[in-house]
Amino acid sequence: MTPRPLTLRHRPHPESGSAVVEFVFLAVLLLVPLIYLVMALGRLQAGAYAATAAAREAGRAYVTSPDGTSAPARAQSAARIAFEDQGFGDVGVLRIGCDGSPCLRPEGRVEAEATVTVPLPLIPSFARAVIPLEVPVTAEHVAVVGRFRGAP
Repeated sequence: MTPRPLTLRHRPHPESGSAVVEFVFLAVLLLVPLIYLVMALGRLQAGAYAATAAAREAGRAYVTSPDGTSAPARAQSAARIAFEDQGFGDVGVLRIGCDGSPCLRPEGRVEAEATVTVPLPLIPSFARAVIPLEVPVTAEHVAVVGRFRGAP
């Protein structure tokens, strides 16, 4: 008696091809929130960089100003450039404070505080009216007037 060759019969399974569908469904289900998270974190990082750069540059522009009357305008211009560089030109706010009077005396300290309100991406405007979907980002910088600067 000769042995019969072993053959496998391929019967169609009722779940044939469903693994691909499940993989695609799970990939989309997991990737969409991940992509949104990356977009939101990218905008928050841009806001943090805009606030930091605006505060630093405004403080530098203020203390290097030739006189006290043009110093606030120079600081506002420097901050506006930093805000616009990251796309936050209309939502950036700068506040300047001094530790004494006059501000530009030798070794005087000038504190610049920049605040940016970062809107979360892809949120429709009707939802923004109901729920606050913005994150405020603030940065501070203290600039010191040069020791050998002439007294005003």
